[in-house]
Amino acid sequence: MTITCLTKLFLAIWLSVSVPPSKIEPVVDVMHGEEIVDNFRWLEALESENEEVREWTTAQNEYTRQVLDNLPGRVALEQRLGELMSVGSVSAPAMRGSLYFNTERKGDQNQPVLYLRHGPDGTPKELLNPNTLDDRGLYALDWYVPTEDGSLLAFGLSYAGDEMTVLHILDVETGMWLADEIPGKVEFGGWMPDNKGFLYGKLDDPEDAYSRSYYFHKLGRHYSQDPLLFSQEEPSRIPAASLSRDGRWIIVVFFEGWSKQDIYYVETDEWKRTGNFNPMPIAEGLDARFSPQFVYNEMLFLLTTNDAPQGMLYGVDLNNPHQRNWKVFIPHRDDAVLKSAALAKDRIIATYEKDASTRLESFSLKGESLGEIALPGLGSAELRGSRDYGRSSGIATRYDRTEAYIPFESFNTPDSIYRIDLATGKQTIWAKPDVPVDSDSVIVKQEWCTSPDGTHVPMFIVHRKDLKHTGENPTVIYGYGGFNVSITPWFNPTYFPWYEGGGILVAANLRGGGEFGEAWHQAGMLGNKQNVYDDLYAIAEHLIAKGYTSPNHLSVLGGSNGGLLTGVAAIQRPDLWAGLVSAVPLLDMLRYHHFLMAKFWIPEYGDPENSEHYKFLKAYSPYHNFEAGQEYPALFFTAGENDNRVHPLHARKMTAALQSYSANDFQQDPILLWIDREGGHGQGKPLHLRIRERADLWIFLMWQTGMLPDE
Repeated sequence: MTITCLTKLFLAIWLSVSVPPSKIEPVVDVMHGEEIVDNFRWLEALESENEEVREWTTAQNEYTRQVLDNLPGRVALEQRLGELMSVGSVSAPAMRGSLYFNTERKGDQNQPVLYLRHGPDGTPKELLNPNTLDDRGLYALDWYVPTEDGSLLAFGLSYAGDEMTVLHILDVETGMWLADEIPGKVEFGGWMPDNKGFLYGKLDDPEDAYSRSYYFHKLGRHYSQDPLLFSQEEPSRIPAASLSRDGRWIIVVFFEGWSKQDIYYVETDEWKRTGNFNPMPIAEGLDARFSPQFVYNEMLFLLTTNDAPQGMLYGVDLNNPHQRNWKVFIPHRDDAVLKSAALAKDRIIATYEKDASTRLESFSLKGESLGEIALPGLGSAELRGSRDYGRSSGIATRYDRTEAYIPFESFNTPDSIYRIDLATGKQTIWAKPDVPVDSDSVIVKQEWCTSPDGTHVPMFIVHRKDLKHTGENPTVIYGYGGFNVSITPWFNPTYFPWYEGGGILVAANLRGGGEFGEAWHQAGMLGNKQNVYDDLYAIAEHLIAKGYTSPNHLSVLGGSNGGLLTGVAAIQRPDLWAGLVSAVPLLDMLRYHHFLMAKFWIPEYGDPENSEHYKFLKAYSPYHNFEAGQEYPALFFTAGENDNRVHPLHARKMTAALQSYSANDFQQDPILLWIDREGGHGQGKPLHLRIRERADLWIFLMWQTGMLPDE
C-alpha cells in the first residue's frame, strides 16, 4: 500500500522506531457451531485491572508519539491548530423572563463557561466556570437547566470525559451552590413550577449501564431518600422521562433501538396522591419512532414515523390520549424529513432536513403553515450531538415570545447565532466568532453517486476555490452511517490547514443515517449494514473516476460507529485507501455486546447470540476478517481509557492483530494506536488535549496522502 511520494520515501529512511510486540494467547469460543479463535482476549482488560495491559498500552502510546511527533511539519501544524482552536465558541441562550443563559469559550480556555445576561444585549456575568475546578481543565459542563423564573439552575459536571455526570444546584442570584448533589450519570427531567423539586434519572450502579432509574428529588433532601418512580427492567428498553413545564404530566419513553419507541404518560397529582407511579400508554407496540417535543395546554405534541417514514407531528390530548383522537398538526412530506418541532408564542417552528441540509418552517397552533424561515444558505441549524467532536447547540425558542435564536453553520460559514423575530422575520447576528481563516476561499458542492444496488448516495465536496484537480489531490472522506444520525454541513476551523494544503473534504451521506427518513436508516442497520460500506466504496470510486484523487491519496476518517466504518473499509477494500483514522471504534462485532452500554445497540447492529444475526455480524466484523499476510493501508486507531460507551479493547485488539499478522512495511504504512488516558468518548476534553488530538489526526492523514513537506 506504498504511496509513491518523496515524503513517504524520505520518512521510510529515518523513521526507525520498532513496533511494540504483542503477546499471542489464543482463546477459543464456539459460536453457533463454529470455533472462533481470539489471540488477544487478554487485551480486553482495562489498565486499572491489569498491569500487563497497562505496560503494553504505554509501549504503544510511546511508539505512536515517536512516529507522529517527529513528522515534518508537525510543530507548525500544532501551532496553527492552536490558533484556530483558541478562537472560542458561543451557544444560543436559554431565555427565562429577562434572564439569558448561554455558554461561551474564549481564547485558550479549556472548557466553555456559563454566563448570565439581563436582557439579550446585557453585559455577560460569569455564572459557572468549570475551568476553575481543576488545574488540567478536565471538568466539563454537560448540561444546565434553569427554573422557569431563572432563580435556580440545575447543572451537570463530568470529569475526564467519563460522562458520569454529577448533578448540582446553583442559586443564580448569589452564585452559591446548594448542598443538593446527585452522583451517577444523571439526566435531568424537569423542574416543578414551584422550584422545590425536580425529576431526574441516573444509573443506580455506575458499573452497570442497564440500571437506569427515575426519581423525584425535593430540594434539601438527601438523594438516597428520593422516591423511586420506575426502573429499567430490560437491557433492550432504555427509559427516559420528562416533566411538562406546568408540572402536571410526566412523559415516559422506552427506546428499543433507534427505530422504535413506546411512549406513556403519568398525571403527577395522581402519582403524588396515590403513591402509585403507573404509566398509561399513548403508543405501545408499534414499529415506529415516537418522540415527544413539548406539552402545551394539556396537549402533547408528538413527532412520529408511524405511517410516516419522513415524520409527522400530532397533537395528543393527554386527557383523552387514544390514537383515534390524535390531531395532525404537521403532515407527512415526501420531499423532506421532519426532525423536530419547537414551541414559540402563537406558533410552532419545525426543523426539516432536505438533501442533508436544514430547512425551517413556521406553523400556527392550528397547524397552518406560516411560511419558511430564511437561513443564510445551505447548512445546519438543528440540535446535534458530538459529531466530529463538535459542540452541541440548538434552536432556542420560548412559549411566551416570538424572539428566537438559531445557530447556523456550513462548511464555509462559521458557527453563528442569529436572533430572529418570528413575527416580522427580522434577523440579526447575535454572536459570531472571529475565525482566523478566509472562509470565502472555500467552496462547497453536492454530488451524487450510485451504490452497487442502484441507490443514489449524496456527498458534500469541500475544497479551496482555486484548487486544481490533478487526480492526485489529498482527499479525506468523513462518514458515519448509523443510528439515524444525519451528516449535515458543519464548520470546523481545524479543517483549514487541510484545505490550505490542497486537500479535499468529502462528507458522505451514507445509508444508516437519518438524511432521508426511516427507510434510509433501516437500509443501513442489522442485516443491511453492508449497504453502508458499499455506499462508502461507491463514493470513493466516484471521486477517483471524476479525477479528484487516487487510491494513493485517498483516506477515510470516522469515530465511534464511524470508527467501525473505517475499520471495515480497511479490511474489505484495502486497495482504495492510503490511510484511515478509526477513532473510539467498535471492531470486534462478536463480543461488542458484552461491554459497557453496548447492549443498547443490539437493535441497530444485531445480537451475536442470535444465529441469523451472527452470520451478518461475522461477515463484516473487522477483527474477524483481516487476513494474515495481507498488506493493509496505514491505520491510526484511537480510544479513551475512560470511555463508558465504546470499550478501548476494540482499538487495542485490532492494533495488536494487524501489527502481528499484516504484511505491512510499518515504516511507510504503520498501524498506530493512541489510548487517551485522560479522555473518554470525545466529550469534555480540555483544549490542550483537543489540539493534540487534532494534530495527531491531521498529521497522520497528511503524511499518508502525500501532503507533508519534503524536509
